[in-house]
Amino acid sequence: MIHLTRAFVREWLDRLLHIADTPERTAAAFSLGVFFGFSPFLGLHTLLGILFAFLFNLNRVAVLLGVYSNLPWLLGPYYALATVLGARLTGNRLPHGFTTELRELFEHSLLQVEFWHRLGDMLKPLGMSFVVGSMLGAIMLAGLAYPLARGFIASRRRLKNILHHHHKQ
Repeated sequence: MIHLTRAFVREWLDRLLHIADTPERTAAAFSLGVFFGFSPFLGLHTLLGILFAFLFNLNRVAVLLGVYSNLPWLLGPYYALATVLGARLTGNRLPHGFTTELRELFEHSLLQVEFWHRLGDMLKPLGMSFVVGSMLGAIMLAGLAYPLARGFIASRRRLKNILHHHHKQ
């Protein structure tokens, strides 16, 4: 009975994780996750990644690894640089006194509603710059992630096959 349960669980996990997927499909799943992880859809990264993984029948774990490649300490610098890039591409400029106003804003507690209202008001003029810059950044990073992940996965599988063949002898 335990053997049947283990076999069932192993088969279910293989289907869920698409373990037998080609390196190309696994890399595509990772790349899709990277796209959503660095996209302007803040707060929806995981949900969108999972949704599209199911829609395209891709490896859910690979998608989530891509989504979570945008680590918390990368969020601020990435989105700041992406917004600056977006501002340059759209011809937007930072509002006059923006840096001073931003510095003053952080003298208030993040837990106060006023903080978030003021932050929203300050960032409204930069909304299009944020979307354009982070969308372009997400596309570029996803495009870079695909060949890197494909190469890594293919080399790991070759190594695994070599080791497996070596142990059989």
